[in-house]
Amino acid sequence: MNQPIDRRSFLATTGAATVVAAAPAFAQADADQSRALTAFLDAEYEKEVMMDPEELTSQGRKDRYDELTDRSEAAADKVLAWRRDSVARMKARFDPAKLSEDARTSYDMWALELERSQLSSRWRRHRYIFTRGGAHTGLPNFLINFHRVDDRRDAEAYVARIGKIDAALDQLLVRAKAGAADGVRMPRFDYKQGLADIARVTKGAPFSDGEDCPLLADIRRKVEALRAGGKVTDAEAETLVKSAAAAMTGRMKPAYDRVVAWLTEDMANASAEARGAGALPNGQRYYADALRLQTTTDMTAAQIHDLGLSEVARIRAEMEGVKAQTGFKGTLPEFFVFMRTDQRFYLPDTEAGRTEYLQRAEAFLAEMKAKMPGYFGILPKADLVVKRVEAFREIPGAAQHYFAGTPDGSRPGIYYSHLSDMKAMPTYQLQNIAYHEGLPGHHMQISIAQELTGVPRFRTQYGYTAFSEGWGLYAEALPKEMGLYTDPYNDFGRLSGEIWRAIRLVVDTGIHAKGWSEEKAVAYFLANSAQPEAAVRAEIQRYFLNPGQATCYKIGMIRIQQLRDKARSALGPKFDYRGFHDVVLGGGSQPIPVLEARVTRWIARQRRA
Repeated sequence: MNQPIDRRSFLATTGAATVVAAAPAFAQADADQSRALTAFLDAEYEKEVMMDPEELTSQGRKDRYDELTDRSEAAADKVLAWRRDSVARMKARFDPAKLSEDARTSYDMWALELERSQLSSRWRRHRYIFTRGGAHTGLPNFLINFHRVDDRRDAEAYVARIGKIDAALDQLLVRAKAGAADGVRMPRFDYKQGLADIARVTKGAPFSDGEDCPLLADIRRKVEALRAGGKVTDAEAETLVKSAAAAMTGRMKPAYDRVVAWLTEDMANASAEARGAGALPNGQRYYADALRLQTTTDMTAAQIHDLGLSEVARIRAEMEGVKAQTGFKGTLPEFFVFMRTDQRFYLPDTEAGRTEYLQRAEAFLAEMKAKMPGYFGILPKADLVVKRVEAFREIPGAAQHYFAGTPDGSRPGIYYSHLSDMKAMPTYQLQNIAYHEGLPGHHMQISIAQELTGVPRFRTQYGYTAFSEGWGLYAEALPKEMGLYTDPYNDFGRLSGEIWRAIRLVVDTGIHAKGWSEEKAVAYFLANSAQPEAAVRAEIQRYFLNPGQATCYKIGMIRIQQLRDKARSALGPKFDYRGFHDVVLGGGSQPIPVLEARVTRWIARQRRA
């Protein structure tokens, strides 16, 4: 029933979530109008970001530094109303036919954001609140990693923010209860995960005896740095730490207790068996819209499922070839078991093993950094560090991830690894993951976007998952063409990473459109991958919690590869990796149809040159 699909043409036959008109000649482009649009959009984006204190901080700014972002539905309504007004004013003032090519892209993207915001708003009560990675761990993580303390006022702002965590959690509790009243509850396993996360956040002083909790340890460390630098007195330092502890016990902890009480009470109403989006009210329509938002295409669940089956079959065939290179004599499923269980592929579950894991990642990144100038013209200025995930939010087997640095470079990008269970972290996958999260993957793509000049500022900050994760997966494959992956086991790791994302196409749609159980999804994953079972189970649970997101990686990768092959075919000897990569990354994160139009115009210019 599932016929092989031509991956190079498949995406071209599907629609885009918002059709981008064919590029006009721009013969009548008005330079003044184009500059005026950029100024208009910069002013509008400043209004947007000023409504979000935490986003300001993440960008390295200290405006509204003692506040947290309003998480209420009323605040979301206010932002949506502002965006409607902003787009209406833009359309009334600017004629897109008179804009330059790049200005027209900015115009289309700003208008597109209204469409996406309206669609997203329709389903805001379908999104799980106290799920893994939610604000109950995200807020402490935000303060620890993003709130810089350079002077006494910054420390006071930190303490003030601790005292406002209760309001943020209470707003989210209202939303979680509203979702539950509408029949939307996360799977029971995530209730348990949320309770475990909160227990870790609130473990230790000042809540109980023992070592400082992560948040108190962080503010104590930052205040001590001020004291050592002569920026506060001993008495001021003591007062700041005591004030932080008082805010934690007097305001923050009671709010966490309210969340714990509700999660504990409501958990009995949640399904013991994990269910996909299709089991939620209006679930099939919700999932279709989730796919539309995540992929920025109009691909249906059935199309994505069939593409995944085809890609899994293709990659398995490539794996057979790599298996033969290693000299392994058994079948591919037996090779999966070998790779999954042989101890040569795992570092010790000790601090020394974790340190070595991070050091190996750094070595792969250093090797890549030396080769990048031959393949990329634009290179990131921002630094990159490799770190273990903080203990209070670490999940055994969870996916490694990236946190962006600041646009001004004052905070580096961070490539994070979950290392609490080293048996879930095979070393043969370390090389391709380092490329995905670091260079030339997320760190490069996001840093270049943030460092762009000459475009509206929103284009340096907005992100589209299909673009960013598609680039991350493309960045895993590209090093093969750069002469890397010389170890066949690591090359198998590259294919393991790719089949992992192809499996996601099958499993995500299986869960949310076809009603697959957690065990059926796990079984399919294990049958087609060497991933450790602990990592597989963590992955599958993740798919239940964020419908559609897991499909973006492979869809975005295929489209970028398709555009590269189109450029190589059209340009012949004129094709240059540096030029192609610069045009892909040089416009910032873009919806798939916008990227396609941009590359198509670049090819036309190169052919005329």
